[in-house]
Amino acid sequence: MMPPTHGVGSGFIISPDGYIVTNAHVVDGASEVTVKLNDRREFTAKVIGADKRTDIALIKVDAKNLPALDLASTPPQPRQGEWVIAIGSPFGFENSVTAGVVSGVHRALPGGQMTPFIQTDVAVNPGNSGGPLLNASGQVIGVNSQIYSRSGGYMGLSFAIPADVAYKVADQLRTNGKVSHGRLGIGIQGLDQSLAQSFGLPDSNGALVGTVEKDSPADKAGFKSGDVIRKIDGVAMVDTTDVTSRIGNMAPGTKTEVEVWREGKPLALTATITGFDDGKVAKNDTSTEARGKLGVAVRALTPEERKQVGHDGVVVEKSSGPAAKAGIQPGDLIIGVGTAKITSPEELKKLVDQAGKTAAILVERDGRQIYVPVRIG
Repeated sequence: MMPPTHGVGSGFIISPDGYIVTNAHVVDGASEVTVKLNDRREFTAKVIGADKRTDIALIKVDAKNLPALDLASTPPQPRQGEWVIAIGSPFGFENSVTAGVVSGVHRALPGGQMTPFIQTDVAVNPGNSGGPLLNASGQVIGVNSQIYSRSGGYMGLSFAIPADVAYKVADQLRTNGKVSHGRLGIGIQGLDQSLAQSFGLPDSNGALVGTVEKDSPADKAGFKSGDVIRKIDGVAMVDTTDVTSRIGNMAPGTKTEVEVWREGKPLALTATITGFDDGKVAKNDTSTEARGKLGVAVRALTPEERKQVGHDGVVVEKSSGPAAKAGIQPGDLIIGVGTAKITSPEELKKLVDQAGKTAAILVERDGRQIYVPVRIG
């Protein structure tokens, strides 16, 4: 029989009747949650709900007239250089306060696709998770969530979930016990200058659509691979975090207007957001050379392989020169160039020959489609 395991984390009270916000990873898998207040009282808490997508959880203790932080009021948006403090229990040292500045806002992190994190240099260590991040006026601006570290301890990079995201999630958990996130049904990637130029964009703002899932809201709305999302409901999108956080925090059933850049001009699309419901690349065989400017040897898909992946394309067997430098690998499936799809090595060569100095190559790898900018000029 395995001995019981214990963990420690932080949280903060958001209502006098005992509702407490913490991180989802703090209570994940816990059979019992004990809350200790700074006046030494202890309570057994009930987990109302947890949302792993935003790493926010709501728990409750049976108490009244508790001092509470106001998460509902929207504080001023955090600014780089602003002084902030964190309160928590690093390594079990209760009610520890650390201070620092906002290092950056709107940070994207792996696993936090729906959260534009606040980055600080406030010391955050194991046990700080779930505690509040406060501005100089004592207002909650975030929930401390994670650190970036090569050693396992604090190295000057800590990240907090913005207060407005935490409040929306906590409110849904309190009302429904769960959170419904919006879903468009696309795979997107960020733009750099090379990709932006290859699609004829005036700047590199927005998110490039690689995959459009069949029968998804995006598919029904008319999205295509190669579209660049520039605005959602009239609000300009700077990067992929803008898009995922905005769509992810919409309620299923919401209608949204999305402006995309397609074939050199803006196009308005209307999609109805749905909720979340909680093709392999073919092996190498005999190849057809299609190196040309791109520097790849490719072959056509067999009928069986095409049926398996569900669409046309060519398999990369060898990669060198510009393609290899850009990250295209043997085993990748090349689906298109820019917005044009390909069915044969000859079509790939023709489209690459027609491209300018940079070709946006649509590649599928491990079931995920991404655009790879290849400098061929």
